[in-house]
Amino acid sequence: MKKTILAGLACLAIGAGTASAQAIIIGGGLAKDCFMEVQAQSTQFTQVEDTCTQALESEVMTRANRAATYVNRGIIRMRSGDYPSALNDYDRAIGLDEELGAAYLNRGAALILSGDHAGAKVALDRAIELHTNDLHAAHYNRAIAREHTGDVSGAYYDFLEAAELAPEWDLPQRQLERFTVTQG
Repeated sequence: MKKTILAGLACLAIGAGTASAQAIIIGGGLAKDCFMEVQAQSTQFTQVEDTCTQALESEVMTRANRAATYVNRGIIRMRSGDYPSALNDYDRAIGLDEELGAAYLNRGAALILSGDHAGAKVALDRAIELHTNDLHAAHYNRAIAREHTGDVSGAYYDFLEAAELAPEWDLPQRQLERFTVTQG
């Protein structure tokens, strides 16, 4: 039996509460300060970006620490609305560690916020393939990208997966309420 999935026309607002970001840290010093501020969701964007930049410019770090710090600086840049700089940071992190799921997850979020839903889907596919730590957020964000590119069924199943992976998170469940599933 074939399932038809219909979504109500809704404009998906993506902001701090919906496009999820994954902050990561390995190590200490300014890089750790950068992580702590990102994790605390600081709104002192310029100050936090400066801390992250100082860490990248002045601290000796492993490749993993440097990649994580680029991701964290990218998150703060994304939160401040500087999507091109955020994307550049995520690309630099990926250049250092092609297996860093958090970089692809955040790249996908920045692309959604930039309006490049097809590009976001590619990045989020990779984050999911790598089993990023915030797999529920990767599925949620990919659902947004899929819906905006016309893949309503794919969006539904990604929202469903996000809800199953994080049952305490209400955003996927609220999105699922917009869908009607019929059998035929």
